[in-house]
Amino acid sequence: MSTPVDDPLSRERSHLAASRSALRAMREDVEALDISDVTANWVNAEVLAHQIEERIKALADLSDTPLFFGRLDYLRAPGAEQAEGAEGERFYIGRRHVHDHDGDPMVIDWRAPVSQPFYRASKKDPMDIALRRRFGYTGGDLTAYEDEHLSDPGEAARTSKLLQQEIERPRVGPMRDIVATIQPEQDEIVRSGLSGTVCVQGGPGTGKTAVGLHRVAYLLYAHRERLARTGTLVIGPNRSFLHYIEQVLPALGELTVQQATVEDLVAHVEIQGTDDATTAVVKGDARMAQVLRRALYSHVTMPTEPVVVVRGSRRWRVAAYELEDIVRELLDRDIRYGAAREALPQRIAHAVLVQMERSGEAPDDRGQDAVARNSAVKAAVKQVWPAVDPAKLVLRLLSDADFLAEHAEGILDEEEQKAVLWARPARSVRSAKWSAADAVLIDEATDLIQRTHSLGHVVLDEAQDLSPMQYRAVGRRCTTGSATVLGDLAQGTTPWATRSWQEALAHLGKTDAMVEELTAGFRVPTDVITYASRLLPHIAPGLTPVVSIRENPGRFEVREVTGIADVVEACRASLRHEGSTGLIAADARVPELAAALAEAGIPYLGPGEETTQETRLTLVPASLAKGLEYDYVVLDEPQAVVDGEPDERTGLRRLYVALTRAVSGLVVTHAAGLPPQLASTPLR
Repeated sequence: MSTPVDDPLSRERSHLAASRSALRAMREDVEALDISDVTANWVNAEVLAHQIEERIKALADLSDTPLFFGRLDYLRAPGAEQAEGAEGERFYIGRRHVHDHDGDPMVIDWRAPVSQPFYRASKKDPMDIALRRRFGYTGGDLTAYEDEHLSDPGEAARTSKLLQQEIERPRVGPMRDIVATIQPEQDEIVRSGLSGTVCVQGGPGTGKTAVGLHRVAYLLYAHRERLARTGTLVIGPNRSFLHYIEQVLPALGELTVQQATVEDLVAHVEIQGTDDATTAVVKGDARMAQVLRRALYSHVTMPTEPVVVVRGSRRWRVAAYELEDIVRELLDRDIRYGAAREALPQRIAHAVLVQMERSGEAPDDRGQDAVARNSAVKAAVKQVWPAVDPAKLVLRLLSDADFLAEHAEGILDEEEQKAVLWARPARSVRSAKWSAADAVLIDEATDLIQRTHSLGHVVLDEAQDLSPMQYRAVGRRCTTGSATVLGDLAQGTTPWATRSWQEALAHLGKTDAMVEELTAGFRVPTDVITYASRLLPHIAPGLTPVVSIRENPGRFEVREVTGIADVVEACRASLRHEGSTGLIAADARVPELAAALAEAGIPYLGPGEETTQETRLTLVPASLAKGLEYDYVVLDEPQAVVDGEPDERTGLRRLYVALTRAVSGLVVTHAAGLPPQLASTPLR
């Protein structure tokens, strides 16, 4: 009989305990650092103290998160060309690097090159791996392991039970990382280089959001210094979604990534108004950028008078034709309006200095700066190239029909011009009832005047819902960097939803991006995704349906009910299962359902609020369901979800989103008839 010390699971638990101890020691070493005499001034001291604080946070040992989830045993590789990690070495793969007091690794970061075979190796291509071991956990306690002898020709390839269990594990709380379950096709995207932009088309449950977040984590590992200088940003569709994903990167030890919505990026004015669909589509059209450009540069006028600069007893004259040449040269350079305006006084001053030198004087740079600040030069610049406030420019375009017509001629037709004009023109920027689309126009105008700061990498999730002008706003934030674009054309629910990724990437300014498609479904059960896919021919013809790789088909039922009491009972039944439950309904039906749940004594949360073991039900308006997921979903009245949108196609796309939020089970309840596009014999 084997003793506990000979038991493989006991040995692995011992290594886990030793690794946790080593991680604590690493954290204590950082906490014990004395920086009182290290820095030269208080600014550097503050910066260093902040870096140390972030490092301490990154070394936190999360009690319910496994420190490592896999092990690789490399073969002895004879010959000169050996795989990294050869000579029979063993590596434990985890969320972060852990070393002992001698500096020897006890856990290898999943992003390290030596960890790659954990995700890519197969019986067909073992990548010099003798054994791949996966670990099973309950909370933070190691409870099981599973081995694959990849280099053993006698052992047949098989599906990992632990991998399936991890994918299907019930969800309570925010989104988890998928670092233990990344698949080969996902890993290729995650590890793609920083210099290129990647666009991921992925249906429900294919893990596109997780892939995007893990790519950020990988890039921060591989290019930390560069991205520390330039910054990274994750853009989501709404605050609820960002709250849902906000713990993924910190769990991987990455604390510096900023998160925002597109509305946050363009928050130049307070949003108080709304646009109807027709108006929003026109304002979101990329042609509006041309209208704005014309309107902005209409402020530049050709000089008709010379500039006379008085210096001491001398007067220096720059003729009107010379000034015109300077202005035309700046216009031809196609630099930003504000940059050209800043350059103009220097160009005029240079023309004066040329005259001074010809007359025998020897002016220096200080002399040129003094001339550029001369009142006559300032007056000329103000008249020829006046300062323009971007919000006031947009205000005039939307309020003044003649001004709009002048600059939209040949770009927008009369009906489109009428659509964007305000019915009640505002008197000032403060009094205007700006819409979300107006804020994007102001952002475009702001960039035409002054360059927007560019980041090193931007992740754009749920991208299919952006307008062309919103794509431009995001693209401005990564003109000198790269992007990861994530979305599903079938889930586009805005009137301006993306028709093709090539078109979207052109607006983003990333026409050379690589487009990848994920079609393997890890989250949505087979019966659920099969039912939802009945809508694809009507909402995204030609798009490849998701194929679920889940062994568990999941619970699925289409249930005819007599009223809301039956819907409440369906929620109560779902809550008997482990994990979270989402009740998704047309926005207009949410108040009635909320009242019914309260009367039944069933506590519930709103989207974005974190579920707990005590409160596991979330009441979700269909308009906010995108990007969220629940173990069980009760979908109320599909036809009402469709009818809640301005047109049938958008409504069916909204329904497709709602149908695909379930991880383990879906109950569709309806008292009214089902949409005919779903009509077929129910699976249950």
